Amino acid sequence: MTMIIGKTYSLFGKSQKSDEYFQIVKQFTDLFLEKFCLSESDLLQIIKVGTKKKLVKNKNEKLELINYTLTNHLSKYTTGVNKHLKSLSLFQRFDGTLRTKEYQYFLHMIQIELVNRIYIDRFKQAGFKMALLPHCLSDFRPRCHSSVGDIEHVCQGCTKDCHIHLGSKLLSHYGIKPYISVTIDQKRLFQELKIRHPNMAALGIACIPELARGMQLCLSLDIPAIGVPLDANRCARWMGKAYETSFNLKELEKLIR
Repeated sequence: MTMIIGKTYSLFGKSQKSDEYFQIVKQFTDLFLEKFCLSESDLLQIIKVGTKKKLVKNKNEKLELINYTLTNHLSKYTTGVNKHLKSLSLFQRFDGTLRTKEYQYFLHMIQIELVNRIYIDRFKQAGFKMALLPHCLSDFRPRCHSSVGDIEHVCQGCTKDCHIHLGSKLLSHYGIKPYISVTIDQKRLFQELKIRHPNMAALGIACIPELARGMQLCLSLDIPAIGVPLDANRCARWMGKAYETSFNLKELEKLIR
């Protein structure tokens, strides 16, 4: 795995792998659950409140301690956030994903871990399981030969090192149908899928802010959702030009096996 740097974050931190990031997030999730004597669902509600800009000023001792702890231990993964926020144009500031603050990144990291823990059983028991992978996981050296599938585009396995190919192969092995995310209106997509597959579940691979929001969208539609964040955010939305990125295949398999 090659260390990569994103526009706002990199899960490699100062390492050559993103493994340590996942260990730290799991450790602090366990710590907060034990310290506050909360269920995973109750902690998730506190985290979700904390991500809302208008509510974060409300005094909440648990939330303040969570923010303080995460800032001290996770900031090595988010070194580009503040520089990025200062560079936003007036138009870009209306984009809720692009204007994600650093403390929101930290809370989203814990939020993703909690949602995975809470909904993994429902995900595995679903009659129809699907996954959405982003275009930026493609191997950019050749032209992508993905084709239109029944829901979204599907990988044709044109290069063995492409992360879409590697992810699709692993997902298919565990009975999860992999698709390349193309549709912009994901709410409409999931609403239509829910009608066709009432007992469905979704897995997402995306940058941290988009994954957290995508999970929340699915849960609002009563679709159990799980996901793995990209190692870095490097698509054209963030960088102005698309660059290759990656995700941790080992963590994906730990989640779905």
